[in-house]
Amino acid sequence: MIRSSINERGVATITIDRPQQRNALDSAAMVAIADALHAFEGDASVRVAVICGNGGSFSAGRDLKEAGSLKQDQALNQHAAWTQVFRLLRRLPFPSVAAVEGFAVAGGFTLAMGCDFVIAERNAQFGSLEMQNGFPAAVCTPILARLAGPRIGLELAMFGERVSAERLFANGLINRLADGSDGLKAVLGEFVEHIIGLNATAVRQTLETYRAAETMPLDHSLTVGMHLNQLLDASGSFKRGGAAFADRQRGRKEQDGET
Repeated sequence: MIRSSINERGVATITIDRPQQRNALDSAAMVAIADALHAFEGDASVRVAVICGNGGSFSAGRDLKEAGSLKQDQALNQHAAWTQVFRLLRRLPFPSVAAVEGFAVAGGFTLAMGCDFVIAERNAQFGSLEMQNGFPAAVCTPILARLAGPRIGLELAMFGERVSAERLFANGLINRLADGSDGLKAVLGEFVEHIIGLNATAVRQTLETYRAAETMPLDHSLTVGMHLNQLLDASGSFKRGGAAFADRQRGRKEQDGET
């Protein structure tokens, strides 16, 4: 079961709610996640999307019990739905955050790494465990190739081992660590509030520029940045930003007793 909601602050949440199966993802869950992301994408009130799991675990990945019983056309549809999840995550006009406790392994690891940011409980476990079953992590491997350094990325994709949250944090694949479930909620809340406090248009433009720069030569991405600066200048964004900066400086001086 997948639950989705949007609160009054513009926080959209997808909760994987199959705790008896350690939140393993069957075909219905994959389609439901894609449908929820598609709905969020078209909702102008959404400022950030959070993906989490219920019952103390993020996700154990693909439901292998179901996978073994699927007919070929059903399996192809499942693969298409799973791929669509990551295409949607890449084009959302706002950031996505994976909030991880317990296990995020196999497809669960892929889902976490597919988000823009990852907040994890310190004792959480990750890993491309598909290799233990004799097949590659076909979707996670290209994601890791984009996110991680060439050696650590290849090791994570190939070795099929469980990896600690602390090791992934040390390698830049996790943004924040938290202590315990309550700590995770607190750190996630602060992280999300920071995003909400930023200018929504600037966040979207940063996402678009960053994503484009990941897949093009540096010279081309610098040209994209130049054109964005020209658009910002023409729209008056720099002037408004300068006025806002002056107001903040004036407020700080008043607080410090300066004139």
